[in-house]
Amino acid sequence: MSSQVETGRKTLILQGMKTSGLLNSVLTEIYHLKKESSVRYTRKNDNVRPFESGGETSLEFFSQKTDCSMFVFGSHSKKRPDNLIIGRMYDHHIYDLVEVGVENFKSMESFVYDKKLAPKMGSKPFIAFIGEGFESVEELKHLKEVLLELFRGEVVENLNLAGVDRAYVCTALSSNRVVFTHCALRLKKSGTIVPRMELVEVGPSMDLVLRRHRLPNDGLRKEAMKTAADKPKKKEKNVGRDVIQGKIGKVYIPDQQLGDMNLPNKAKGVKRERREAKMNKQANGHAPKKQKGGSN
Repeated sequence: MSSQVETGRKTLILQGMKTSGLLNSVLTEIYHLKKESSVRYTRKNDNVRPFESGGETSLEFFSQKTDCSMFVFGSHSKKRPDNLIIGRMYDHHIYDLVEVGVENFKSMESFVYDKKLAPKMGSKPFIAFIGEGFESVEELKHLKEVLLELFRGEVVENLNLAGVDRAYVCTALSSNRVVFTHCALRLKKSGTIVPRMELVEVGPSMDLVLRRHRLPNDGLRKEAMKTAADKPKKKEKNVGRDVIQGKIGKVYIPDQQLGDMNLPNKAKGVKRERREAKMNKQANGHAPKKQKGGSN
């Protein structure tokens, strides 16, 4: 049974039996971008074939072993050269898949820029999707969803603008081709309270050509979208609700049997001498009153 409170997404990065030099560089640089929240397997894996029945067994085992809920799998063949499969897991089983081919790859080392602008490891990025296809083409909509999960990092409620130093820009050139670019953000004065942002390309950069994709079935999607708020609440004892007063609770206090309790006859604020005299009087009985005046 899966937990309805999701932990932060970790990504498993691995490869098949055959890869290319270009694809190895792509996997290495994706790992570098996600170093704090990813696991890199450099061993070749013959049994991992995410789109084939039975080919997901090893992948799901690795997912459970590393506690990763996403994966990036690289392979190379004559039919599908420089191939990347990005997938999400639910309860350590494959949830959905997107397959792309990598073209026009440029590594980080090929970009020349002021190294002071280099994004800090683990920093929160901006992610921009440019092109109408991301809203109208099913394959691009699915790719957008997966890329967003892959690169957005930890989900936060508040964000300090000064700490945002990178941006991922995804531009849809056609219904099956997306240009992916990684940029550093440089803040400049704009004459207003909001600074002007300038993008400096720092790499990597690549074209992602859509090949295959597989969406989750409706039942699995519905199950995965459940949150802790959807879970039926446990009935609270002695708690009721009122339209006007709101939540009302009942508190039961047992009978304290006050009649049987020994209560000290000690009033606070009374001087010690008077209190002691009163206690002695009660113990010895009433003392005779003093007579006024002298003797006869």
